[in-house]
Amino acid sequence: MQNLKLALFIGVMMLIANNIQAQGIEFFHGTFAEAKAKAQKEGKQLFIDFHTSWCGPCKVMAKKYFTLESVGKVYNTKYICLKIDAEKGEGPEVAKQYGVKVYPTLVFADANGKQLSLVKGMQNEQQLIELAK
Repeated sequence: MQNLKLALFIGVMMLIANNIQAQGIEFFHGTFAEAKAKAQKEGKQLFIDFHTSWCGPCKVMAKKYFTLESVGKVYNTKYICLKIDAEKGEGPEVAKQYGVKVYPTLVFADANGKQLSLVKGMQNEQQLIELAK
């Protein structure tokens, strides 16, 4: 019984610690059309990360930079953020719409999907924050 209480206590503490952890970019989980609708409803722009499963720099950005609180703070307030695998699902069609040919490619668009800017290649923390402005 004592071990069960200890395990329960540790589990609860881990959940609390996980919720306190810094928040990076919150990526929208849905279709491109749904992301546009959400952006229109919330009066935000779109940030789209075009990546592939084999792209090394894409993985670095996803793990090292998109998870940073400093980056999340800027992106989550201004954008509906979307990750699109350019080789799966609707990805090839959406990537073609923006002329994406290299990875990672970051697209900033208005709520209707009209491209405002496009950036090719890996970006670090400072570069991502500057791009968001």
